Amino acid sequence: MSGGPRADTWWLPRTVVALRVRVFEKVNGDRTVTLPNARHGPEVFERVYAHPAADGRSAGAGLSDLFWYWLAPGPEVHQEHLEPGERYEDVAATTRQVLAGSSPELAAAAGRAVARTLDTVPDTRISLVRLRDLVMPAWAEFCYELVFREPCPPHARDLISAHADDVVSALKCTALRHPRRRARLTAYLSDRVAAGEVPHRLPASLSLPEQVHYLQGTFFNTAVVQLSEATAHLLLALARHPRVQHRLSADPRDDRYLTQVLDETMRRYPLFGIAHRITTGPIPLDEDTVLPAGSVVCFSYPDYHATGHDRPDVFDPDRWSALSAKDAHHIPFGMAANRPCPAWRLSPLVLRAAVREVLRRFRLDSTVSHTRSIPHRAPCLLIPRDLPPRPRRLAVLRRFLRRRDAVEDVTRGVRQLVLGTVMVLHARHQRLATRHFAEHPAGRCPVPHPEGNSR
Repeated sequence: MSGGPRADTWWLPRTVVALRVRVFEKVNGDRTVTLPNARHGPEVFERVYAHPAADGRSAGAGLSDLFWYWLAPGPEVHQEHLEPGERYEDVAATTRQVLAGSSPELAAAAGRAVARTLDTVPDTRISLVRLRDLVMPAWAEFCYELVFREPCPPHARDLISAHADDVVSALKCTALRHPRRRARLTAYLSDRVAAGEVPHRLPASLSLPEQVHYLQGTFFNTAVVQLSEATAHLLLALARHPRVQHRLSADPRDDRYLTQVLDETMRRYPLFGIAHRITTGPIPLDEDTVLPAGSVVCFSYPDYHATGHDRPDVFDPDRWSALSAKDAHHIPFGMAANRPCPAWRLSPLVLRAAVREVLRRFRLDSTVSHTRSIPHRAPCLLIPRDLPPRPRRLAVLRRFLRRRDAVEDVTRGVRQLVLGTVMVLHARHQRLATRHFAEHPAGRCPVPHPEGNSR
C-alpha cells in the first residue's frame, strides 16, 4: 500500500504484538506447553484436550491470576473457572436449565432484541458504527430475559453492557478495568437474588454472594461478550465479502448456507484464542515425553482450526459444502470431552436470527482489517436497504475507514502493550487465584471480596 500510514509503519503493530506475546508467555513460567506445535500436531491436540487428567481449571497456573483479575468480580465461581467436581456439575446443570427453550422461541427473542437495537439506527443515511458496540445492548437484553424471564428495563441493560464492555476491553488490553463499574451490576444482582426474583433454581452449593457472581460471570459477562463478539465477526465478514453477503440477502431463509457462513467465520475467527488447562495427572505427549501433573497446557484454537484445510487463511464458506463440521478440525464451542460451551446449541440459533434481522434492514460495507481479536470493535458502514445509491459518498466513507483503521492499528498496538503490561504486573501483585486456592483449597469462597475482588 502507498499513501497511507500503514505504508511506513506496517512493522510497528507486529513488533508490539510480539512484545505483548513475550510478556504474557512469562506469566506462566517454564512448565507450559502450547498445542498444536511444530512437533505435536492436531491429533495430539485432540488427544490431550480430551484426556481425563487435563481437567484442572485455575489452581496452579500463573495465567489464572491474570484471567481472574480481568474477570473479577467473582471469578472463583465463574463457571469456566470452577475446578472439576460436584460444585461444577451443580453450576453446569443450572446453566443448562437457564439456556433451555424451544428453538423458535429463542430465535424470536434474539431477533426482537436485535430489532430494538437496530431501531435506533437512522434509516435515511449511511451510518458508521462499531459492530460490537452496536449489538452488545441487544445481547444484554436477551441474556437478561433468559435469566429473569421478563423484559429487560433500560437501567439493567445499561449496567450489563457497561460491565461486559469493561471486561472485554480489559481482556484485549485496550483499556484498564474499572472494578466500581462492575460492582454496580453486582449490587443490582444482589438485590434481585436476595428478593427471590430469579425464576430458576440457583446452585444450592453456592452461597448467596456466590450465586450473584455466578450469574454475573456466566450470563452477563461471558454470554454477552461472546455473543457480541460472534455477531461482530459474522457481520464484519459479510461486510468484507460482498458476494457472500449478496447470496445471503437474496435468500435469507437458506439455513444451510447461513450455517456454512457461521462455521467458516468461527473457523477463521474463533472466539477463544487460547484455552488453558492444568494437568491433574501425567499425560503422555508422545513416546518420549510425558507432561507431569501441574503442567499448564495451552490449547490454541486458531492454530488447530488452520490444520487440515486447503487455503486455511482464506474465508470460504463453500468449503463446508463437502465438509462436515464434526469431521473437520473445528471446535468453536470447545471439546465435548472437556467442558464444552453450554451454549453450543443456543448460539447458532440466535446468531442466525441476528444476522437475518440485520440483513433485512441494511447492507454492510467495511474496509478495516479483520483479525481474531477485533480490538477495533469492528467498524462498519450500515447502508439502509431503501436508501438510493450514493457511490461517491460511499467511496469517501470507505477511504476514511481504511485510513483511520491504519492509524488506529499503530496507536492501539502501543496502548495495548502499555496497558497490558500494567495489568499483568498488577495481577501478579494481587495474585487473586493463587490467594484464593491457598485460603480455600476446596475452591469455595463464602465471603465476597471487597470492591469487586480488587484486594
